[in-house]
Amino acid sequence: MSGGLLVAGTTSDAGKSVLTAGICRWLHRRGVRVAPFKAQNMSNNSAVVVGPDGRGGEIGRAQAMQAAAAGVAPDIRFNPVLLKPGSDLHSQVVLLGEAVDTVSAGSYRALRPALAETVFATLAELRAEYDAVICEGAGSPAEINLRAGDFVNMGLARGAQLPAIVVGDIDRGGVFAALFGTLALLSPEDQALLSGFVINKFRGDLELLRPGLDMITKATRRPVHGVLPYDHDLWLDGEDSLAYGSTLGRPTPPIGRDWLRVAVVRLPRISNATDAEALAAEPGVRVRLTGTPADLLDADLVVLPGSKSTVADLRWLRETGLADAVTAHAAAGKPVLGICGGFQMLSRVIHDDVESRDGTVPGLGLLPTEITFAPRKTLGLPHGSAFGTEHVTGYEIHHGVVSNTDDDTPAFLHYADGRPEGAIAGPVFGTHWHGAFESDGFRRRFLTQAAHLSGRHGFTVAPDTSFAAARSHTLDRLADLVEQHLDTTTLWHLIESGPPPGLPFIPPGAPS
Repeated sequence: MSGGLLVAGTTSDAGKSVLTAGICRWLHRRGVRVAPFKAQNMSNNSAVVVGPDGRGGEIGRAQAMQAAAAGVAPDIRFNPVLLKPGSDLHSQVVLLGEAVDTVSAGSYRALRPALAETVFATLAELRAEYDAVICEGAGSPAEINLRAGDFVNMGLARGAQLPAIVVGDIDRGGVFAALFGTLALLSPEDQALLSGFVINKFRGDLELLRPGLDMITKATRRPVHGVLPYDHDLWLDGEDSLAYGSTLGRPTPPIGRDWLRVAVVRLPRISNATDAEALAAEPGVRVRLTGTPADLLDADLVVLPGSKSTVADLRWLRETGLADAVTAHAAAGKPVLGICGGFQMLSRVIHDDVESRDGTVPGLGLLPTEITFAPRKTLGLPHGSAFGTEHVTGYEIHHGVVSNTDDDTPAFLHYADGRPEGAIAGPVFGTHWHGAFESDGFRRRFLTQAAHLSGRHGFTVAPDTSFAAARSHTLDRLADLVEQHLDTTTLWHLIESGPPPGLPFIPPGAPS
């Protein structure tokens, strides 16, 4: 095989990321050397990878997940442009792993030609190295106000002559109108590459849907390549927190007498919410994402996750009453955990002349630390120990660093060289390490400690939960769904041979 494919979608969260991962896993299982690619991602969920020069770089977390599905190491080239929103109007631009600018929607237009040049050169490199490159679009290709200068959706397909398929989420309703409208709003040149559709998240009797499949095929003269069923178990590695409902995962019954109830604060600019997924993988742990102070009242463990805008989200905590609820929780002797931005919020004071430029602002004062924001972002893949567990791994992505701490403050973790990391003050814990709770031994010991502090003495961790195995099972499940429910013969032909010739134009179309 030698070729590529663009997986586009009718909307954001239609299923592009999981379908791309599923196709990558399916091809990998067939012996194809395959790579994922997303020209531009907008997400505050990112992963750290090591670039060719040995330095750390950032890519979208979904592309790291897709790399695992493809059986290859994550590469900064899999997501050359990453936009990390810091507000409704501004985003940090990460180019080939490195933060290079902060832009508004207006100033981004001037940057787009240079970004497009990098994107096409990077894709060409990958296509020379791999048998197949499965590209994921962003948003919808029918966002006609953004088509000029596009290098993510049909602009990418046109430039690289990729066949495209469009996935639509039937669970939202209106999927046939969305599929037809997406095609009908494309220019003739773009329509010539759009080779079919996939329907995602279907529940019920497929025979009841079949007349609709026949009708959309007749109306568009393009096939539906398959219908993927709704699968409740596909919740790991969410693209962002919007992919989650109020309860994370599918809680399984406890091993002991007690459940452990975890409340994760859904910050406005929440970053790397995937940290909570490892906690939710444990039997008897119920993880809820919430923005309501009342939901913290009956929680055993409160988690302040990462944030792309620490000071702004800290202000929001105070305005909503959540700051008081977090403080009261700690005052009652119940555990509070802060991760990255959440850790910074728990400190006594934050000095920020970089991200918010608000200068010195008071933190929640629950940890005896001070945070100072550095101009250069810390990126790393640390490993070390904690709670007697010798092997803990994680990743770091943060501007804020600990600039001062009380001498007698216990560390939460230790780097492999013995340096302290994070802090503990009574029932309050803080760390800059993302992903640490994916280390099974560390997660079990922390949850045992959290249960003790919260009075859940009947809670018992499972001795054999493997987060890595759970993730691998999810990726294999995605490939199973592709093999069982999609026309893989046609998909293989599209990837290898490109779009079929003579695909008809469906009016009204858009200007070329």
